[in-house]
Amino acid sequence: MQKVIITVVGKDTVGIIAKVCTYLADHGINILDISQTIVGGYFNMMMVTDPEKSTTPTGQMADELSRLGSEMGLSIRVMNEDIFNAMHRI
Repeated sequence: MQKVIITVVGKDTVGIIAKVCTYLADHGINILDISQTIVGGYFNMMMVTDPEKSTTPTGQMADELSRLGSEMGLSIRVMNEDIFNAMHRI
């Protein structure tokens, strides 16, 4: 199974989780793990997802979630698990 990592960062506001999760559900993307925190009014969320049943290519998902983030004043990034791991290797 090829996993996709989604990160969401920005000023906290009502509905962030709902909007991101609605997008994922509408596109058949399963959430395998989720972590979110709010520090000093700033929201940070990381999701591990399984897009296996989705017909939406990862690149398209990244573009659409980035636009959704822009509309909400957030940064939403999407990347393949292998790329994420390579970027965060010490």
